[in-house]
Amino acid sequence: MKLVSIHRREVPDEPFPIFNEVPLALARIYASRGVQSKAQLGRNLKELLPDTEMKGMAAAVTRLLQAVRGNESIMIVGDFDCDGATSTTVAVLGLRMMGAGNVDYLVPNRFEYGYGLSPEIVDVAFTQSPQLLVTVDNGISSVEGVARANHLGMDVVVTDHHLAGRVIPDAVAIVNPNQPGCNFKAKSTCGVGVIFYVLIALRRALQAENWFEENNLPPPNLASLLDLVALGTVADVVALEHNNRTLVYQGLQRIRAGYARPGLLALIEIAGRRKERLVASDLGFAVAPRLNAAGRLEDMSIGIECLLADDPEYAHELAQQLDQLNLDRRAIEQDMQQQALSWLDEMHFDNDSLPFGLCLFEEGWHQGVVGILASRIKERTHRPVIAFAPGDNGEIKGSARSIPGLHIRDVLDQIATRNPSLISKFGGHAMAAGLTLAANGLEDFRQAFDDVVREHLNKEDLDQHLETDGPLQSTEMTLALAENIREAGPWGHQFPEPLFDGVFRVLQQRIVGQRHLKIVLMEPLSGLAIDAIQFNTDLAVWPSESINSVRAVYKLDVNEFRGQQSVQLMIEYLEPVTD
Repeated sequence: MKLVSIHRREVPDEPFPIFNEVPLALARIYASRGVQSKAQLGRNLKELLPDTEMKGMAAAVTRLLQAVRGNESIMIVGDFDCDGATSTTVAVLGLRMMGAGNVDYLVPNRFEYGYGLSPEIVDVAFTQSPQLLVTVDNGISSVEGVARANHLGMDVVVTDHHLAGRVIPDAVAIVNPNQPGCNFKAKSTCGVGVIFYVLIALRRALQAENWFEENNLPPPNLASLLDLVALGTVADVVALEHNNRTLVYQGLQRIRAGYARPGLLALIEIAGRRKERLVASDLGFAVAPRLNAAGRLEDMSIGIECLLADDPEYAHELAQQLDQLNLDRRAIEQDMQQQALSWLDEMHFDNDSLPFGLCLFEEGWHQGVVGILASRIKERTHRPVIAFAPGDNGEIKGSARSIPGLHIRDVLDQIATRNPSLISKFGGHAMAAGLTLAANGLEDFRQAFDDVVREHLNKEDLDQHLETDGPLQSTEMTLALAENIREAGPWGHQFPEPLFDGVFRVLQQRIVGQRHLKIVLMEPLSGLAIDAIQFNTDLAVWPSESINSVRAVYKLDVNEFRGQQSVQLMIEYLEPVTD
């Protein structure tokens, strides 16, 4: 990776009151993220935004009340990613906790039916005679699917968080913070967060009717679902504003205490993480990929069954299946990534000649893995990327990933408006989207995509940048500060985990585990020597005895080995510097 520049976040001059209550280094970190008061750091469930601000909530609760009271057959229609899997699980478990005795789920297989509540998946649902369909993490763009359900006599309640199109489905109710006219402030709430809010409102309505007392049911503790809410929220890479941070923090606390679904605990164990030390990034980089592998390669039902399982042994068996699927996914992805990089080399592209918007396609690529491929190539080139794989009936299916400053769904909308017959369908949000088009339209789309991206970005936008919190003094490189930072989370999108930068002398360097650089650095002013590691280092550069000094961008971390803890720098970027 070629880093053009390192930018240090600005810290306001005002002495916010919180500065007196936390270490100075942490106070600087908070201030640079816009934190001005202790209230902004609250992570108590009582501080969650009220569900009454969500448009469509009253109508959704009214229809769900009818279904619960009448013991209607309810079918949850989910999505095949981690947010969709956790949303589906939360909906099934939550409704059963309310006393709904006839709840099942259906997740479209991405290879047969594609995304969302399509007319085809409605027909599949109809064979099981549900009276009510509840979508989770999808539905806002399912105009034809909802119409098909209405025609077959099934009501639909849509719960979603994706951006709405020009036409809104004719559902009984739509709960989506991003639908037109919704005043709910936490627009970054993901699918699992939305259905969690629906359950909160439904429980309150049932309590008002004395439902639980009359039916000898314990009032459900919906906080028991927060482990799944945390997982889905982190996995969907939504902004961790105050509301989402609260949900994730509370979920992490439950996981750390062992109050989590057996399947989630099994996935954490198989991923080699300790639940007592779990942080948000562990959910995103260790647990979520194993769940997502099921939806990418086979059927997300494996992942949902793992999360639904009450028996720890059965949950562990399913977690092992998910782990193997993830290993298979990695192998497929590595082959695809090598093909993509070879194509870029063959085209003799450099940073100056690369298109602003990249479109990649190979006949042998796997539909379920193109999203990860797009992410990997985006990271290498710092450009918006769409990777395509063959679909059915002469179509290709693409997965898009964007960079800061470019709303990828809006770009696809702009292309579709100018070229009405080019894109068959599309959907998504600012940083990720999916689309389908005819294979013979790829070259036209490739040109249109590059043209529109160039309208929104200039060459400087394609330069790679890292934002840091500046240097740490040697006296701040302590276990105490590393623990303070760990516990100050959850960190994530738009509330980024602290990164620091500095220039160090290189004392030792070696490769471990094939691609990881283990290095000992010395802070030049104090002479402090400190261990550091960079995963997946550039083997064309490292190790090198000729490199004596480096500029490092790093996280301050706690390394645990044989029961001993020590400070370790987790290197995000490393470049040699001349003495």
